[in-house]
Amino acid sequence: MNEILSYISSEALIVVPVLLVLGKMLKETSKIKNWFIPYILLVIGTGATVAIMGVSVDAFIQGVLVSGASVFSDQLVKQATNRENKGDR
Repeated sequence: MNEILSYISSEALIVVPVLLVLGKMLKETSKIKNWFIPYILLVIGTGATVAIMGVSVDAFIQGVLVSGASVFSDQLVKQATNRENKGDR
């Protein structure tokens, strides 16, 4: 995880927790399929970083990175939780 975060600029880093919260909220809605949530977060993440950093290739790349970091973080928590529930250690 530290490797991914080292590529994310400090300006864009604030978008990661925002996307995590938004992803949790989207997961609770029954109208949005789970497989579609990462795509929604990608669009919102790139839009947010472009809004923060201005229109540039770097801002777009940062949006992809923060979206990936948020989805990856969510999966790490899920996998750790599922592992504990199944008794694997």
